[in-house]
Amino acid sequence: MSLFALPFPSIDPVLLELGPLQIRWYALAYIAGILLAWYYMKRLTRLAPFAKGAPVPSAKDIDDFVTWAALGIVLGGRLGYVLFYNLPYYLQNPSEILAVWHGGMSFHGGLLGLSLAIILYARSRKLSTLGFFDLIACVAPIGLFFGRLANFINSELWGRVTDVPWAFVFPTGGPLPRHPSQLYEAALEGILLFFVMRVLVYKYKFLQKPGAAAGAFAIGYGLSRIFVEFFRVPDAQIGYFAGFITMGMVLSLPMVLAGAGLVFWAFNKANKEGATK
Repeated sequence: MSLFALPFPSIDPVLLELGPLQIRWYALAYIAGILLAWYYMKRLTRLAPFAKGAPVPSAKDIDDFVTWAALGIVLGGRLGYVLFYNLPYYLQNPSEILAVWHGGMSFHGGLLGLSLAIILYARSRKLSTLGFFDLIACVAPIGLFFGRLANFINSELWGRVTDVPWAFVFPTGGPLPRHPSQLYEAALEGILLFFVMRVLVYKYKFLQKPGAAAGAFAIGYGLSRIFVEFFRVPDAQIGYFAGFITMGMVLSLPMVLAGAGLVFWAFNKANKEGATK
């Protein structure tokens, strides 16, 4: 084991404290992710290539959806963590369920909450549900990037013990150097997936095939998460299944399979419609 590790940056998780009020980097990361995703989504509706005659959400539709998205992500993410990762604890301590400032958000729960918000909102505005899912899929990596940076600042969800030269000794992770798995996820689920989705939209015109972009995002996120799980320490109360499988892998594999099925269906449908014209 190497005796060297990178010093963990001295960043207080609380940016500003005014009496009982605390402004945390974690909350700011969610706000930044949602606002930048909102901006980029509006830009996509103006510049991205859509199918001729396809219903495209207006700027007002996107503006009004921000509140729905925020509620879906936060409520779904918190409830997902409670149900998937630590249900016995929260059954014994129900008052802690709403204490999001203590950490504990599930991406898969947030995805389910956001999906429900998309379905309800699209139907209420008579918009294309699949088309809205596609747009959200293009901007979701922005939120993932900021969320994983916040996990790093909070010194949570760190990786396994390692001797790689870029390892960190996390304040909450004991004395041994560990993989910065949060930064791996920020790079893969955030930066890389963002540019992959951008190429698929502008070069391969995935927004012209409803469902294709959403399916591609599900594949990209699922594969990235499964890969990083080999470097990340699972939640202590859950541990490993069959010696190496984690809850993150279990929840991500269906995403990959469903995403592949959705991409196949979207291309097959687009080809059939093209053949009949």
